[in-house]
Amino acid sequence: MSLRIAVQMDPLESVNIDADSSFALMLEGQRRGHSLVEYHPDALTYDRGSVRALVRPVTVQRKAGDHAQFEDARTIVLGAESDVVLMRQDPPFDMNYIAATHLLESIHGVGDNQTFCVNHPGHVRNAPEKIFVTEFAEFMPPTMISRNVGDITAFRDEYRDIIVKPLFGNGGAGVFHLKPDDENLTSLLETLLQGSREQLMVQAYLPAIRAGDKRIILVDGEPIGAINRIPAKGEARANLHVGGRAEPVTLTARERDICAALGPVLKQRDLIFVGIDVIGDSLTEINVTSPTGLQELQRFDGTDGPALIWDAIERRFGE
Repeated sequence: MSLRIAVQMDPLESVNIDADSSFALMLEGQRRGHSLVEYHPDALTYDRGSVRALVRPVTVQRKAGDHAQFEDARTIVLGAESDVVLMRQDPPFDMNYIAATHLLESIHGVGDNQTFCVNHPGHVRNAPEKIFVTEFAEFMPPTMISRNVGDITAFRDEYRDIIVKPLFGNGGAGVFHLKPDDENLTSLLETLLQGSREQLMVQAYLPAIRAGDKRIILVDGEPIGAINRIPAKGEARANLHVGGRAEPVTLTARERDICAALGPVLKQRDLIFVGIDVIGDSLTEINVTSPTGLQELQRFDGTDGPALIWDAIERRFGE
């Protein structure tokens, strides 16, 4: 099976080839004989019934400083000239992101020329990380989503030690840990709420974060492995790009129960590549937009996540 792959992503030139999951997926797709083009979401156009993109055909290689060779850009009709679209641009999950999901959903599995979008654009739109997780509230820490200062203050009075973060942020940006003696809650809420119309997510602080924030990767609803991200000293966030340290880890019985509950839902919604975050025994996020961690997982235990993802895509496309 030779597929025409279009990758919707942030500029390929700037990726870290030793960490980027999109790059790893492109390498594996190319190894299997699939052809690759890439484009930025800004290159999407709807025009009189078709969705076009200004794409660059590309060949990738694991060579620092020379990891991508591009051909001349050309415009293609995605629904007719691509078999698979990988939606891999990073959040923020803003209106631009939402518009892209609408455009891609209009070509997902439509017409004689089937185009399979990964992950399913409509279900990505309906599953922002910090909201989708509330469908599995039995596994979550105490959580509130609100813009109401009185409600947030009451939550803080009850749990004392809390985390406050933007509802549609990513990568740990804008995440604050307020300890019981911290007097900055009101000022922080004023700053966050004046600068955005979005709600905030407020959660009880989980001391287990000091032992790590586990990223578990699921492929077509099945867990394939995990990495543990240890926050730097003096840091409440475990994200790798803000100083977190990755280490190998295995799944606990509790985490397998969480995956068993999520798996059928992810599979039914065509959410092929998903990363969930677990701190202690608590599920905190379900990442479906542009999950990461494939290269770290492969370095730690040899699990070839890109191959497993392409196996799932090819199987689904064949169906």
